Amino acid sequence: MPAIDRSWTLFLDRDGVINKKIENDYVKKWSEFEFLPGVLDAIKYFSQLFGRIVVVTNQQGIGKGLYTHDELKAIHFKMVEEIHRQGGKIDRVYYAPALSSENSILRKPNTGMAKQALEDFPEIVFNKSVMVGDSLSDMEFGKALGMKTFYISPNVHENTSPQLCDYVVSSLTDLNAHPFITL
Repeated sequence: MPAIDRSWTLFLDRDGVINKKIENDYVKKWSEFEFLPGVLDAIKYFSQLFGRIVVVTNQQGIGKGLYTHDELKAIHFKMVEEIHRQGGKIDRVYYAPALSSENSILRKPNTGMAKQALEDFPEIVFNKSVMVGDSLSDMEFGKALGMKTFYISPNVHENTSPQLCDYVVSSLTDLNAHPFITL
């Protein structure tokens, strides 16, 4: 098993990984954004380990007309600013605004956001990357690119197909103690 070092890239989903997911709704403004417990410390730790950290997030609330690109960018600006204030980093945030029914190349499980990241950071090597998410589309996205995949689930013993994810962890904070990351 290879050791994680600065040549590796960490890809993070947003809702349910970095911030609390609002069931049957969307984070439409900063006042609705709530970091999950321990996430700021975890990202600070990962910032010392990984060379790059990028967020890839489906945001079909834009396609539904619930918030605008500018409103989402303002949320992401404040999220990144708070992460930086706590000693962590996010190198870039990519988002897919289309409705799921549109099958946009950007929308996970499609790999368009990863291709955007590769254009911005040509040193990214997908098989030296980790994808962390809380949905099967996140896992499919990572697997399609040859990444190591970590599925976040409150029940780490749930029956998740090994074809869809490499590992199951209960939260982003549990990832920093995972043997794959700490070796």
